[in-house]
Amino acid sequence: MTNRRQFLKESAAATAAVAAPAFVRGQNLNSKLQLASIGSDGKGFSDIKAMSAHNYQKYVAFCDVDLERTLRVKEISPDTPIYQDFREMLTERGDEIDAVTVSTPDHMHAYCSIMAMKMGKHVYCQKPLTHNVWEARQVAKVAKDVGVITRMGNQIHSHQFYRTAVELIQSGRIGKVKRVDSWSGATGHGKSGHISRPKGEDPVPDSLDWDSWIGVAPMRPYSAAERCYHPWGWRDWQDFGGGAIGDFGCHILDPVFTALKIKGPPNDYFAEHSGMNGEVWPAQSTFRFTVPGTEFTENDRIRITWNDGGRLPSTGWSHLPDREALPRSGSLILGETGSLVIPHVGAPRLYFTETGYSDDYEMAEGRDHYHDWIDGCILEEQPTDGFDYGGLLTETILLANIAIRFPGETLKWDADALKFTNREEANQWVSRDYREGWDLKKLITA
Repeated sequence: MTNRRQFLKESAAATAAVAAPAFVRGQNLNSKLQLASIGSDGKGFSDIKAMSAHNYQKYVAFCDVDLERTLRVKEISPDTPIYQDFREMLTERGDEIDAVTVSTPDHMHAYCSIMAMKMGKHVYCQKPLTHNVWEARQVAKVAKDVGVITRMGNQIHSHQFYRTAVELIQSGRIGKVKRVDSWSGATGHGKSGHISRPKGEDPVPDSLDWDSWIGVAPMRPYSAAERCYHPWGWRDWQDFGGGAIGDFGCHILDPVFTALKIKGPPNDYFAEHSGMNGEVWPAQSTFRFTVPGTEFTENDRIRITWNDGGRLPSTGWSHLPDREALPRSGSLILGETGSLVIPHVGAPRLYFTETGYSDDYEMAEGRDHYHDWIDGCILEEQPTDGFDYGGLLTETILLANIAIRFPGETLKWDADALKFTNREEANQWVSRDYREGWDLKKLITA
């Protein structure tokens, strides 16, 4: 494997001048980066399909806890072995696998990623990077210690719309940034439609390994209710997903963190919501937090406000269109001389305080988020949003899902100590108790 990686790297470097923007795309090599997937349908399938368009990759194993959800990947690579347990796949095929794509429900991201990285595999993991704050720290630490190439699956990070927004802010078009409002039209429990667990227990389909699907989380009965847990609806449940901010926070806040070059997590969090229980996330939430200022901000701390469930930013943007004209999801960046509207997957809209709307800017070049990661694995060059960056962004949104449990309070976060200093009860949510046989802490120390 070492010889093959070196051959790929040397060949890619030799052809870099004619293969931009992906350094190794389009050349003829007699060896390829060998990939394995953990999660092979839904987002997993779209990840695999995007990776498979790169000329220097080859999937050597697919895995999904539900074998019925491996039918489409067989069409892409009919002879590739199929596994139901990723631990078995990594153990049996470890010598063949260079890199792994992780596209599972959130609660399994950390376990899958850390096991693969400890075996020396490069990892591409879907957003949010983990299910709790402690996991985010551990995933980033293991990636750094092992030295593998990583990337979080916030693919819009590479889209020309978000890259353009970053350039506009960093070039000073709206001056130093004073305030940020971000929002998502999604609701916290809008995917499953459930607000409590279904009663009773349904037979587990023959194709599904329910124990592996539950993984690190507490065991619960399988339900065949429509869009309840598997394959859809899991994101609403606190045991498995992160609600609206867990779904969209790493996307919508990405150009904000990238443009401002934010390097540290929040030190405080205030939250309120429309009502919640101990099972699913609220339908509507509002969060306010401050992060360290940078060369692009007016002050040494900057306040960021998040709304979801249809809530929009508050008033105070008089030079912008009416609030009803704002996109369903996105961000408003208030600067000294103007403002920027960044729609979620839409061209940025520039407004100046005195003259209003302006289209006087050039669109940045987009990148292929997936292919750039493969190129990075081959060339041993870390993309801009590896697990260090992904861990910080993920920690920020997961702190919100702790604060939401204490509505109306301002929680103080000590990032170095990894704890809240003014609400001891909140610290139980920084990590979780891991189920027997799926103890992530034992995996890390093994």
